Amino acid sequence: MLIEIKFTFIIKFNLTNIKQVTIVNNMNIRINLDIELAKQKMSLTELSQQIGISMTNLSLLKNGKVKAIRFSTLEAICKALSCQPGDILVYEIKEKDGS
Repeated sequence: MLIEIKFTFIIKFNLTNIKQVTIVNNMNIRINLDIELAKQKMSLTELSQQIGISMTNLSLLKNGKVKAIRFSTLEAICKALSCQPGDILVYEIKEKDGS
């Protein structure tokens, strides 16, 4: 038996300084680490201390300057932020110009 439950909720937080960044090499992957940090009212420094990943590496990830992420890193981030990998990494389909 399969039961489907849908939840609707409202999250209020300040998004004025949050950017949605795309990873280099014209990939269609958007990184929403800033958004998840804002939802949890957590700083990048706090996240770094909680999960044991350097500020430099988290900053590179947050700003879309990485080509890859280890599953163990993604798992640690999701655990600390109480979110799913799909909340942090989002695939966007971009149409080609002139099509």
